[in-house]
Amino acid sequence: MRQLLLFSGLLWMLISWSVTDSFSQTKKSREELEREKAEVQARLREFDAILKKTTATKRTTIGELNAITRQFQTQNRLVNTLDREVRLIDQEINETESKIKKMEQELIDLKAEYSRMIYNTSKLNRSISIVAFVFSSSTFNQLYMRLKYLKQYTDSRKQQAAQIEEVTLQLAEERIQLDSRKDEKVKVLAEAQEERRKLERLRSEQQGMVKNLTKRETEIKRKITATKKQQAQLESLIRQVIEEEIRLAEAAAKKDNSTATKSAGSSMPMTPEVAALSSSFAGNRGKLPWPVETGFVTEVYGDNPHPTLRGISVPNDGINIRTQPNASVRSVFDGTVTKVATMPGYGETVIIKHGEYYTLYSKLKTITVKTGQTVKAKDVIGQVAVDVNGESEVHFQTWKGLQKMNPSTWIAPK
Repeated sequence: MRQLLLFSGLLWMLISWSVTDSFSQTKKSREELEREKAEVQARLREFDAILKKTTATKRTTIGELNAITRQFQTQNRLVNTLDREVRLIDQEINETESKIKKMEQELIDLKAEYSRMIYNTSKLNRSISIVAFVFSSSTFNQLYMRLKYLKQYTDSRKQQAAQIEEVTLQLAEERIQLDSRKDEKVKVLAEAQEERRKLERLRSEQQGMVKNLTKRETEIKRKITATKKQQAQLESLIRQVIEEEIRLAEAAAKKDNSTATKSAGSSMPMTPEVAALSSSFAGNRGKLPWPVETGFVTEVYGDNPHPTLRGISVPNDGINIRTQPNASVRSVFDGTVTKVATMPGYGETVIIKHGEYYTLYSKLKTITVKTGQTVKAKDVIGQVAVDVNGESEVHFQTWKGLQKMNPSTWIAPK
C-alpha cells in the first residue's frame, strides 16, 4: 500500500512539473507577443495622429503614397501579430484541456486507491477490532510494529484525502482558466477581423493612389530629376563643410605641434576631447534619440524603388521622417553647429559636428541655433516645414568624416 501511495505521489509530481514547464514557456511567449502587439498598436496610433493632421490641401503625392504604404505594412504586422495570438491561445487551450484530462484521470486513480484503503479497513474491522488486533500481539516488538503500521495506514489515508482535495481544487481552477481562454479567443478573433477590415481599406486606398499617380508619369519623372539635382547640391554642401573642418583640424594640429591623432578609418586629426566625443557618439549607435519626437520613416537610406515607375530607383543619402506639422526638430547628440544654410528643395538645413561624426537636418522652416553654438542631445534646433501638400518631413543624414552612413542604424528602433 505504501508503494502504491508513493507511486501515486510521484505520478502527480511528474504531471505538475511537466505542466509547470510548459506553462513557463507559454507565459514567456505570451509576454513577448503582448509586448510586440503593444508596440505595433502604438506605432499605428502615431501614424493616425500624424496623417490626420495633413492640411486640407492634401492631394495624391509620392510622399502620401509612401506614408500610406508604411501604414499598410504596420497594419499588416498587427494582423499577423493577432493571428499569432490566436494560435497561442489555441495552444494554451489545448495544453489546459490536456492538463484537465490528466488531472481527471489522476483524480479517478486517487479515489480508487482511497476506496481500496477504506475497503481494507472495513475488512479488518469485520474480522477483528483494531484494539484486539493491537493487544493480541505475542511480543512487545510485535505490538510496536502493529501500532506503527496502523499509524502509517492512518497517515496514508489522510494524505490520500488531502491529495484528492488538492487535485479537485486545481481541476476547478483549470476549468475556469479554460473558459477564460475561450472567451479571450473570441475577443481576439473579433479584433483581428476588425483590423483586417482596416487593412483592406488601406490596401484599396494605396491601390487608388498608385493608379492616380501612374497617370502623371511625365510630371513624376520631372520631379525625380529635380530631386536628384537637389540631392547632389546637398551632398556637395556637407562634403565642403566636412573637408573644411578637416583642413582646420590639420592646421591647428601643425600650429600647436599637438598630440592629435587619427582613429582607424578617419581622415581628421583629433584632440583627446574630440576623440572622447567621437567615441561616445559611436558607443550610442542604435540608441540615439530620433530628430523628432514622433514620426515614421517614409524613405530609407540607399536606393528606394519608385512606387509607381517600374525600373526606377530614387537614391537617398539619409532617411525621410514624416512627422507632425510644425514639430520641433532636435539634435540627436551633443555637438557643435558647424553650418546653417538654405538649400533648394530642402529648405533650412543644419549640420552638427559630434567629434569626427556629423548629422544633417533638412526640410526645416525655422532654425533656432547658429553656427558655432554648442548643443546637447534633444536640444531643439528648429521647426519642421509644411510643404504645399500639407506634408511635414525631416530629412536626416549621418556621416563619419567623408563617409556616408545609414541613419537607421544609429537612431533607436521603433
